[in-house]
Amino acid sequence: MGTFRAFRVTREEDGRFTRSIVERDDAELPDGDLLVEVRYSSLNYKDGLSATGNPGVTRNFPHTPGIDAAGVVLESADDHFHPGEEVVAIGFDLGMNTPGGFGQRVRIPAAWAVPLPDGLGLEESMILGTAGFTAALCVDKLEGAGMKPASGPVLVTGATGGVGSVAVTLLAQLGYEVHAVTGKEARHAYLRELGAAEIVSREAAAEATRRPLLRETWGGVVDTVGGDILFNAVKGLKYGASLAACGLVASPEIPATVFPFILRHVNLLGIDSVELPIEEKTHIWEKLAGAWKIESLAALREELTLDTLSDAIDRILAGQMVGRGVLDLAR
Repeated sequence: MGTFRAFRVTREEDGRFTRSIVERDDAELPDGDLLVEVRYSSLNYKDGLSATGNPGVTRNFPHTPGIDAAGVVLESADDHFHPGEEVVAIGFDLGMNTPGGFGQRVRIPAAWAVPLPDGLGLEESMILGTAGFTAALCVDKLEGAGMKPASGPVLVTGATGGVGSVAVTLLAQLGYEVHAVTGKEARHAYLRELGAAEIVSREAAAEATRRPLLRETWGGVVDTVGGDILFNAVKGLKYGASLAACGLVASPEIPATVFPFILRHVNLLGIDSVELPIEEKTHIWEKLAGAWKIESLAALREELTLDTLSDAIDRILAGQMVGRGVLDLAR
């Protein structure tokens, strides 16, 4: 048994939530098949919600957030894993009500872990993390529904965020013409560097909400925001095309009618990376390590440490973070 550093969120008696870096002991971790030394984690919007006491994410405090973890197995009670093996874990209950990747050690069920595939490093896996994995899952499901580069431009909303940034990069690398939606004028050059062919303002994407249909424009859509922008994108899909919905930062509600679905034969595809079966998670990780390996991942990374993490949480909740915040647990 040993001790390790962890980022800890505590609910005070007056109802406030405070953050600190504490020393913890392995014995304080829950039961599980694998004890993993976490080398890297990443910051997602859900982690920010957990760190501010959102009961829809985390109910029990004190708590260590971090829905992503990549590291090395220290102890294994499962024959499928052995000490010294590199693994990546995202989703399930990690970092929600189970201590997560913002600590230097986690203990988890073996069913939550994927062996790190050849071709992908631990840090690279966390530049991707849940956000990058979700972006790849969106593209995979869209292509499964028939999307291909010849289908037409692909719209990515919330394009400077974690999911959006990876989606823009991956789609451009795969030969798609990417149109990126953002409300951040200062980040147009960043998006073009990632591969966006066109920039669409947030205001333009949210216009014309009362019209039942818009001009057929999009061969596919990756939507990370929900609300008016989501359904406007649905109304602008080409005949038979699809939209993959994975976020609700703007709104969980959409002003929907059935017109696009019955007149344009379009599809609204739901994306979940949390409870996705481990076999499907393994498939996506292997694609990201192989045919879909993103060579320019470093351009998306902002390096974080336990000491700078609290400030980054405030920034991601305020919509001020660009790309992917990667937590180096060794620093």
